[in-house]
Amino acid sequence: MLVELAVANLGVIEQVTLDIPPGMIALTGETGAGKTLLVDAINLLVGGRSDPGLVRPGATEATIDGRFLLDGEEYVLTRVVPADGRSRAYVNGRPSTASALAELGARLVDLHGQHAHQSLLGVDAQRDALDVFGRVDRSALVHAQRVLAEIDGALGELGGDERARARELDLVRYQVGELVEADLQDPDEDEQLAGREELLANAAAHQEAAGAALEVLVEDGGARDLLSQGLTALDGPAPFAEAATRLKNLLAELDDIADAVREVGDGIEDDPEELEHLLARRRMLRELCRKYGDDLTAVMAERDALHLRLKELEDHDVLAADLDRRRQEAIDELSEARAAVLAARRAAAPDLAGAIEANLPELAMPRARVGIEVGGDDGGEVSFELAANPGSPLQPLAKVASGGELARAMLALRSVLSEAPPVLVFDEVDAGIGGQAGFAVGRSLTDLGDRHQVLVVTHLPQVAAFADAHLAVEKRQGDDETISEVRFLDDDGRLTELARMLSGQPDSSTARQHASELLAEAAAHRNAA
Repeated sequence: MLVELAVANLGVIEQVTLDIPPGMIALTGETGAGKTLLVDAINLLVGGRSDPGLVRPGATEATIDGRFLLDGEEYVLTRVVPADGRSRAYVNGRPSTASALAELGARLVDLHGQHAHQSLLGVDAQRDALDVFGRVDRSALVHAQRVLAEIDGALGELGGDERARARELDLVRYQVGELVEADLQDPDEDEQLAGREELLANAAAHQEAAGAALEVLVEDGGARDLLSQGLTALDGPAPFAEAATRLKNLLAELDDIADAVREVGDGIEDDPEELEHLLARRRMLRELCRKYGDDLTAVMAERDALHLRLKELEDHDVLAADLDRRRQEAIDELSEARAAVLAARRAAAPDLAGAIEANLPELAMPRARVGIEVGGDDGGEVSFELAANPGSPLQPLAKVASGGELARAMLALRSVLSEAPPVLVFDEVDAGIGGQAGFAVGRSLTDLGDRHQVLVVTHLPQVAAFADAHLAVEKRQGDDETISEVRFLDDDGRLTELARMLSGQPDSSTARQHASELLAEAAAHRNAA
């Protein structure tokens, strides 16, 4: 519901902030007082077109703020209309767009009358309304549509062009063959081969280094002989016992080093053939990385994926036949679901049209006719139509010329349907009617106020009397400006306003007596309900 509305510098409204109660709220006032400006303000909040001409003379911009509650969540919508330039929109204090406001506004408010923001004029909304009224089960249709879309997607991935598929099959076979022949087992193979390559490429140098080291270390006259001579000189005298022990350990370590150098040197073979094979293998691995991935891990993953794709291509005919069979089954299922939904919608259409039409005589449209056209394979092309007068053809609601007739048709429709945005605004709903028809409109609006928050701009006291709350718009003129004030009326204020609406003389005792009777009759209806 709309909890709070603040308007500044909009037309003759300088500044007003209103806490809006639930139920039916009447908006009344003299012609030109500015009551329709409140409807304009709400229309702007829900994405309506802005007009710089709405800005109060002398002000730089008009600002409208609305606080709404929907399903336990609060939304603060703001619209700023400058006297010069483009309007600005905000949702919960953050910049937004008029289109975003319209999208959110469609969930919050529906305007009926001279404004364009009317959700039930859309094909989708009318179809949904018919489905809700007729309890049309669309689950089988939705399921069949989803299944067919999934099968078509699978067929698209499988490929339907035989020549293209044959070309891809040749390519994938070659790629798989190349990767299988490579016999990749270890993602670290290239690093391991790099170490072996370095050893083989420098075999002669390594062998030469080993020989030179052994000659220096253990050949006659080498390091071992010299160390042995030193040990002989020191071994025995007590002062050199520690040094002798260390020399013995050094000789043992030198022998170990010499054995290790000899073993490594003896194991190095100058093998040009192995080196050439190793170099070729590394070239091949680099080429595979260039074609299939950044490293061998990626190449091996691509190999596995290509294996699967090859199987798909080789099994294409079997898979395609199975998908074609399933697709035909899905088409048959979809056709049955469409036919069932079409039948249900066509069966519900005259009942809904009759229920709406039955409400129109009390709303001063005694000879109006309502029709609902249902077209399309599944009845998805739904159009609500109205002929307001005898001899007039049925035509879509969106083309109904009279704002009052359209508003009353929407009121009749809303009285039948339970689904609607939480806030309903009716402007011109009482245009061209009076007397008992006014009572009927008031009763319908107050009944609708039990399920929704209903704001209605009205000139009829018979309608205003049924409101749960009453807003009066009063114009005050000074020497050089005109300002409209908006306020909620207490019980005595309502009596005075209804008397004014009845006779133009708010202090007339006769008018006040009549106004009291209207209020009593409206209260009796609400209590009986």
